[in-house]
Amino acid sequence: MTILSNRHISKCQCSAVKSELSENSETKWQIEWDRTTKGVTKKLCFPKVADRLKLKISVIPNLTRMVTGHGNIKSYLYKYKIIDSPMCPCKIGEQTTDRIVYDCDIVKQEIDKLKAEILRTENWPVSKDTLINKYTKIFNKFVESIQLENLLSIK
Repeated sequence: MTILSNRHISKCQCSAVKSELSENSETKWQIEWDRTTKGVTKKLCFPKVADRLKLKISVIPNLTRMVTGHGNIKSYLYKYKIIDSPMCPCKIGEQTTDRIVYDCDIVKQEIDKLKAEILRTENWPVSKDTLINKYTKIFNKFVESIQLENLLSIK
C-alpha cells in the first residue's frame, strides 16, 4: 500500500484503511490465538476472537473465574500447591469449571435453572462457547448465583 499525503486522502479512504487494518489485526490475533497452548479454558469460551470482540460482557469476578479457570477453583489452587486436593466437595471428581457448570451436585439447583433456560431453545449440554456467546445474560445470572468461595470450604 502506498501512503499518500494527508491532502490526498478523503474521509472515505481513511475509513477504508482503518477497516482493513482492523481486519488484518483481527486475523493476526486469531492466528496467534489458535497457535498458543496457553489459555485452554478461555479458548473453550472464546474460540473466535471476532466473536469475543463483538460481545458486550460485564466483567465480574465469578465470570472471570469461570472463563479462565483461575481463582477459587480447587483444580487451579491444587495445581499451584495452595491446597492438598483438587477434589470437588460433591465427591464426583476434580473441581473444574466444567464440573461447576455441568454436574456439581452442590450447585445442582443453579445448574437446573441454567439448564431449563437453555432447553427452551436447544439441547443440553451446550458448549461453554455457546453459553457465553449465545446465552450471555443467562450464564451471567448462573455464575452470579453460585458462591465459589463456599465451594472451597464445604466438607
